[in-house]
Amino acid sequence: MKQKRVVPFLFLLILVFGQAQAALPNVAIDGKPFPSLSPMIKEVHPAVVNISTFSTQQYSYNPLLNDPFFRHFFNVPDQRQFQQKPKKRQQSAGSGVVVNAGDGIIMTNYHVIKGADEVQVSLADGRSFEAKILGEDAELDIAILKIKADDLVDVTIANSDVLEVGDFVVAIGNPFGLGQTVTTGVVSALGRTGLGIEGYENFIQTDASINPGNSGGALVNLAGELVGINTAIIAPSGGNVGIGFAIPSNMAKASMEQIIEHGEVKRGQIGVGIQDITPDLRKAFDIANGQGGVLVTNVMEDSPAEDAGLKSGDVIVAVDGKQTTSTGQLRSQIGMRTIGDKVTLTVIRDGDEEIIKVKVGKPSSITGLSGKIHALLEGVQFENESNKEGVRVVNISPNSSAAYSGLRPGDVIVAANKRRVYDLESLEKALARNKSSILLQVNRGSSSLFIVIR
Repeated sequence: MKQKRVVPFLFLLILVFGQAQAALPNVAIDGKPFPSLSPMIKEVHPAVVNISTFSTQQYSYNPLLNDPFFRHFFNVPDQRQFQQKPKKRQQSAGSGVVVNAGDGIIMTNYHVIKGADEVQVSLADGRSFEAKILGEDAELDIAILKIKADDLVDVTIANSDVLEVGDFVVAIGNPFGLGQTVTTGVVSALGRTGLGIEGYENFIQTDASINPGNSGGALVNLAGELVGINTAIIAPSGGNVGIGFAIPSNMAKASMEQIIEHGEVKRGQIGVGIQDITPDLRKAFDIANGQGGVLVTNVMEDSPAEDAGLKSGDVIVAVDGKQTTSTGQLRSQIGMRTIGDKVTLTVIRDGDEEIIKVKVGKPSSITGLSGKIHALLEGVQFENESNKEGVRVVNISPNSSAAYSGLRPGDVIVAANKRRVYDLESLEKALARNKSSILLQVNRGSSSLFIVIR
């Protein structure tokens, strides 16, 4: 019996070792070849940088110290230090990746440099440079920096769409400020959404250790090509448990190209309301058992979706031939496109598959609103209810001012500042009555509640 158990184990060991030899460079140790990541790491290592950020923190002080009568009564000296709030320099550490050596372009996470007055980039060779922030994409958690330096080394940006679960990956960054560190693992899952980490989510999940300070660092394949930007972990116990997330390189690259060209990211929309398919919806819309995709709940008037012929009840199953399984993934697939681009949607309608081409439009042309709807609701994406009986909250960016407003995706706003809301236009008019606070009446599931935002 023991021999029968050993043989399959030996076969598996030989198979895995054989695959490793085929995938990894060989390094001679005592004249014997061993598979090793060392040659690849040596090439990528100089392209991963450490990022230090400096911000100004103002201490609070008693304003009475500026009152001459108060200082005289309590015999407080009249000193200039009471005229200004003292300041303190703070520093935090993160990582970044050189993606264009000639132009000094570095990619990192937005949350690494958020609120920084000064950003310092330290290279692997010991040099340090002050970086210019070219632009930020808070919804994707990407920031693009630029430094003036010679002899930089960059990494090639790979096509993250070809990644598969089980592919080997390597995470390189600066965890806990220890200096550059390498961890290895595999791609555990693709297209992870609904985590509430970012506005646009389509994460690569990996068991390669991603710890504090790794944010903004490189996730590379065995060829040393960039497949993702390390950004977050799930750590219920306070430490790494093997569930880390990276932004796919294709999404990060699309964001970077817009930032370099426009100084910002201009995301378009096609003008549809969407919803994940639940068992009840599957039965109500007669969707085949096991059919994946995203249900179209409504099509906005005068939108690219309406022009293309999309209808409420359609199930979008793919974008440009790539499978779509959730609302978060669909939003990310459309959000990667430049305004004016055409996307090919694979749609199930009444049990039949159809191909529909849609042009990505400007958000303003879809919603009909001029500018931001209200400063206190910045970061909230809305859409009209199909029955003209309110405005639905589609998404809330976690990095926005509205992230802690009390609103949730799926809420339907039926009144604002004591005025009935029927659509986006009536919501905008109602909100214009008060700039400093908002009173919203919201339908959430089968209940109704009021929310005050200040």
